[in-house]
Order: sequence, then structure tokens, then C-alpha cells
Amino acid sequence: MFEVEDIREWRGHDVVDHERHKIGVLEAVYVDTATDAPAFATVTVGLPTRHRLVFVPLTGATVGPGYLKVVYGKKQVKDAPSIDTDGELLAEAEKAVFAHYELAYRTGAGGERRLARR
Repeated sequence: MFEVEDIREWRGHDVVDHERHKIGVLEAVYVDTATDAPAFATVTVGLPTRHRLVFVPLTGATVGPGYLKVVYGKKQVKDAPSIDTDGELLAEAEKAVFAHYELAYRTGAGGERRLARR
């Protein structure tokens, strides 16, 4: 895995799936609030007049020359929960993001959110 500071440098680069098919462009990184480790990225997808941001886990992701490769397929990522390009992930929507990728979801001990944008 890579450090959060390093992945910020990749904003604007292509995000590709495990078969190197372009999914979209890296927009932001979300960290796990318990560990401050990179957990998800938002990827800009859609038509030029209808962009949206989809979420993809960073577990197992690697970087290459000019791209970030995730371990999930293009279709699964494009079908993931999304927000508007100027929107934000609501606390009550986090569980759906994890569920889409069949990942366990737990809030913090005090019920706090699991993801924070960096």
C-alpha cells in the first residue's frame, strides 16, 4: 500500500481496473477514521455533462506510470454508490458503500463515521 501523502499526488490520474480498463479519474482519497490509512477513493465517471463520483476501496491498489490500479472490475466500480461532483458522502450512506463491495462496516466506538475525505 502507499502512504496517503503519496496518493494525493495521483489526483487527476487515471484509475484502471484489474484488467487495466480505464474507469475514470482519481478525485479524492477517503481515510479510515480509526487508522487514518487510505481506505477508499472517489473516481470521476460519466458523460462530460453528467459527471459523478463513485467510491472504490484502495485495498490491494497499486500505482503505475500515470495510473492507479484497483482490484475491482470496471462495471462493479461504476455501479457503486455515488455522489455529485460537489457533493459529500453522508454518514448514513457509508454503510451502502461498504456493502456494495461486500466489506464489513462498523462505526467507531462512539458511533462516529468510518470515512473522512483527505
